Amino acid sequence: MYLHLGESTIVRKKDIVGIFDLDTTTVMKSSRNYINKAEKEKRAVTVSYELPKSFVVVTQKGSKNQKIYISQLSSKALENRLINSKI
Repeated sequence: MYLHLGESTIVRKKDIVGIFDLDTTTVMKSSRNYINKAEKEKRAVTVSYELPKSFVVVTQKGSKNQKIYISQLSSKALENRLINSKI
C-alpha cells in the first residue's frame, strides 16, 4: 500500500514512521533541529513549493537513515489518505 504526499511523490505505508503537523511540532527546538539536520544531510525532500503544512518521516528498507518529506498537505489530509487508501 502507498500514500500519495502531493505532486508526484508516493511512499510505501509500511515505511512511514510518522506524520507531523509543521505548525505544532516546530514550536519545539528539538523538532526544528531535527528538520534542519535532515536538510543539511540532504535527507529532506520538499514535495511542493507551496506553503508547507506537514512533514512525513520515512525509513526506507535496508537503510538506517530516515528521510523527511515536507508536504503542502495538512497532516490530517495525509492521515485521511492513509486510512482510506486502497492502493
